[in-house]
Amino acid sequence: MDAGPRRPGVQLLGRRPTMVDVAREAGVALKTVSRVVNDEPGVSPATAERVNRAITRLRYRRNDLARRLRSHAPTATIGLVLDDLSDPRSAAILGGVEDVVRELGWLVVAAGCGHDAAREQRLVAAMVERQVDGLLVSPAAGDHRYLRTEVRRGTPVAFLDRPPGGIEADTVLLDDRGGARAGMAALLRAGHRRVGAVGGGPTGPVADRLAGWREAMGGCADGGLQRLGVSDAATAERAAGDLLAAADAPTALFALDAGLAPGVVRAAAAAPGTEVLVFGRLALADLLPVRVWVVDYDAGELGRRGAELLLDRLDGNAGPARRVVVPAALVPPL
Repeated sequence: MDAGPRRPGVQLLGRRPTMVDVAREAGVALKTVSRVVNDEPGVSPATAERVNRAITRLRYRRNDLARRLRSHAPTATIGLVLDDLSDPRSAAILGGVEDVVRELGWLVVAAGCGHDAAREQRLVAAMVERQVDGLLVSPAAGDHRYLRTEVRRGTPVAFLDRPPGGIEADTVLLDDRGGARAGMAALLRAGHRRVGAVGGGPTGPVADRLAGWREAMGGCADGGLQRLGVSDAATAERAAGDLLAAADAPTALFALDAGLAPGVVRAAAAAPGTEVLVFGRLALADLLPVRVWVVDYDAGELGRRGAELLLDRLDGNAGPARRVVVPAALVPPL
């Protein structure tokens, strides 16, 4: 089955090509490449020819993943550790992983660690004990040296959304800094000179978004315009209200996380003329009582790219750790 438009040409950088490379080069699903490589039915002659041309161009040789797909091994499972499975963003990441492996007949075992580093480690240990083929982790922990032994044993691991600590591993990151900078630049072009920032703890993605805010604000990025350590919408409303009550109040507010946006919007609605920038998708943003700018991104792409990196490792790619950056784009108010 075709996977849609072909992505930009494969960059192998001197490493051995894998089935993931062939699928991307031919513009087909990974399962289609498996069928062609293993001489299985269900592929049209034209598609098979396209796959074979890609195999020839890349000089691909069948390896472990092709054999595993053909054998339908019962351990064909990917373990996925996320923050909170009930969160729409985590659900989108899970959906992205399943988009990649569904056609292969593989399973995804997913669990939420609730931002708890100790629980993350216990979940990873439980998945390893159940002999998953690979691990995808959206880390809560800052130190991942506990995975060194398992990586040496050959279990591939890729990290989503935040880089690992203490080990080198494939990582898929969101362009938090660039997205924040683009959103702030739009607010400044719209005439705002003082933009307040409301967010959670100053680590991880929030740190990068705050850096983008700071770069755009330049010398105006004083501490009085920040309210960090905010954990929920109610607290965000109070923090935003505090910023707007100051004598030199900002004319716009930046919610560094979409989960805080309802509170920031409520505070802005009480101060006529205040506009809001939100990092992350916000439902019905065009119907809110204030002008809302959104820095949007495809959370599912984090999962898709992470799954591709993992399958690439399972197919024998032993090259250095890679970093993939998923873009974020500004959606201006209607």
